[in-house]
This record gives sequence, C-alpha cells and structure tokens, in this order.
Amino acid sequence: AAGIPLYRHLHVHGYWSLGGSKMSKSIGNVVEAFQLTDKYGHDAFRYFLLREMSFGLDASFSEEALVERLNADLANDLGNLVSRATTLIAAAGPIGRVTAPAEAADREIAEAAAIAREAVEQAMRDFAFQKALAGLWAFIGTVNRYVDSSAPWALAKDPARRPRLERVLCTLADSLGFLGIMLDPFLPDAARRIREALGRGEAPVLAAAVVGRLDAVPRVGRVSGLFPRVDTKAPHPGAPHPGPLPGGERERAPALSPQGREQGEGSDGKIPVAYFQKVELRVAEVLAAERLPKSKKLLKLTIQVGNETRTLVAGVAEHYEPASLVGRKVVIVANLQPATLMGVESNGMVLAASHEGTVSLLTLDKDVPSGARVK
Repeated sequence: AAGIPLYRHLHVHGYWSLGGSKMSKSIGNVVEAFQLTDKYGHDAFRYFLLREMSFGLDASFSEEALVERLNADLANDLGNLVSRATTLIAAAGPIGRVTAPAEAADREIAEAAAIAREAVEQAMRDFAFQKALAGLWAFIGTVNRYVDSSAPWALAKDPARRPRLERVLCTLADSLGFLGIMLDPFLPDAARRIREALGRGEAPVLAAAVVGRLDAVPRVGRVSGLFPRVDTKAPHPGAPHPGPLPGGERERAPALSPQGREQGEGSDGKIPVAYFQKVELRVAEVLAAERLPKSKKLLKLTIQVGNETRTLVAGVAEHYEPASLVGRKVVIVANLQPATLMGVESNGMVLAASHEGTVSLLTLDKDVPSGARVK
C-alpha cells in the first residue's frame, strides 16, 4: 500500500548467552549495557560485541572476556601502537618532505594495508564484522612489528640516519591515517582521536584509506591512554564497582584487621600464596634511559613489555649509567598503580637487590622475550 518494495533479505544476529543460558528478560540473566559502557567506554563495548560474535550465530558474553579483549586488543595492540607512533613522530621535531626512498619493510606495510582493506570490504559485504576486525588487527600487528624492527628510537640517536628515520615516521603516520579511516565504523571515538592527532578533522573517506602515497610527515599530537588497561579481574555483570578508576580499573587494597595486619596475613607476617599470585612480574627490555633533572637518584626508563611500551622511574641513577641499561632485560612489577615521581608517571617497578650500599638489577641468565611472565 505504501508503494515500497518488499525486502529480499533479513539480517538477524544470533543469541547472546550468559552463564551458559540464553539471555532472557523473563529469567533476569541480562547484561546492563549502559553500565558497561559507562565503565569501559562505548568503543570497547562495541568492539567486544562485533569481534566476539560471528554474525548470525550464537555467542557467549562475560565481562571477564570483555576485559581480556580490551587489554589485549585495544590497550596492548592498538592503544600501544598509537601511543608509540605519535610519541616518536612528535619527538622527532618538524619534518618536511621525506627524501629517503621506501625500503622493503616500508613497502610491506603498504601491501599489508591493501590486503587489510580488501579483507574488510569483503567482510562488510558479507556482514562478517568479526572477520573485518580480524583483518584490521592483522595489519595492526604488522605495524607493531615494523616499529620493533625499524627501531626509530635507535635511528634518532644517529644524525646520519635521519633520512631513514623520517621515512619510518612517515610510514607510521600513513598507517595511523589508514586506521583512522578503517576503524571508524567500529571504534568511532578512537578513530576520531587518531584523525584529530594527524590534523584531519574532516569526515573519513574510504578512498583515502591507502598507505604508501604520503611523502611528508604532518605535525602530530601525542595520543596516550586511548584504551587504558584494566589491571584487575573484572567483577561479574551487575556487581558493585570497586572504586574510582583513574586510567583503568584497580583492585582495592586488602582490608586491615584491628591488629593492623591485612586479612589473611598470618601472625608471623607470612602471606598466603594467593597474595603473591596477585603480583604480576614481567620481563621488560629497556629501550631508552635518561636522568631526571633535579634528581641524583632517579632514571626515567622507556621499556618494552611484550607489545606495550611503558615509562617508569627507577631509583638506580647512582649505580647505573643510563646508556648501560639500553638493551638490557630486567624484571618489573607490571600491575602496580601508576605513581608520579618528579613529574613523570611511573607505570611499574624495576626489581633490584641491595646490600651494603650496592644495588644490582634483577636480570635473566637466558634470552627470554619481553613480556614473559615471571613466576
């Protein structure tokens, strides 16, 4: 009667289950979506729903799985890449037209972008959002490895390598521009922040999602905290929030008994093994080290923990020259709350032994990759 053609296709997503049962208002096993978006952000919630479910099939929901996706995919992979790339480009100072020719590693990034775009376009035509995101994350992984292998922080130390540094930074800026467009349907807030950091305030255009044509590095603003890590196990949906979450969820300090001991601590000061298991010890590689002005004891370290780059402050300046630490692998406490020391936010603690005025960093006797868990 309205003169509108009847639809020919009906796209229906599957059921979400919670605790092994399909969600149902009648039995009350539902997830409060607005609470979760307030807690983790709209982008993180959208990403989990799109990545975890094969459209048309059933899928299982849990807040723990959402946190795992947020930490691994959004914070470690994407957030760390954006933070590293924008920091490196901004630190390099003004860069005009890039004169160094593209090398094989640079061309591989362009090829990976073309493959990712083709995969995303095909997946979106098939309503396979999960596959589209998998294609983009394959590209993100390629760029992260490119950063590690190109080592722009090392190139920056050699004036003779400046042309190569500029080419690497140009490739990184190009890659961020690509992600700022391709991620927009899935992570609109994060994609907008990436584009704004590149000075691109206009609406994204798919035709511009190409890597390999940029020949000048734009002025780039640093982007940090795109997706703050959640450092504790998430409570079950509907559980009360454990407290303020500056920069990511943190676990409350254990309650004290009337005698002043933490609950669970023995009268002899010994703790249950479960307490120790809460401490996350990781192998970290030192990428850069420098003295903090106005401090004789503190060094600012830039470290690599798996795919994540962090800054931390270590009180070893009286015992180690900064240059001697670069390339070393050390052990850190990785799940400490951030602390600001001499104006620098420290994300972790380097472990060291001390005896009669001598300090010795805890190191490893075999080559273990950064990010490995120490148990």
